[in-house]
Amino acid sequence: MSQTSSSSGSVGFIGLLTIVFITLKLMGHIRWSWVWVLSPVWITASLIIVITFLACVVFALRLMSKN
Repeated sequence: MSQTSSSSGSVGFIGLLTIVFITLKLMGHIRWSWVWVLSPVWITASLIIVITFLACVVFALRLMSKN
């Protein structure tokens, strides 16, 4: 018997956008600062942190209201 396994790794939209921005910056096609070139990464990370914080606050408020 032959076992075959395949794994498909893919780059999401944010990853692809970051790669495009870095490539354009290194090739000299855009003159943005590195903060803006890497903005898809830090904006996404910031949103995840804010959403997680809000979910924790809502969870804590629900626990407090049950007591």
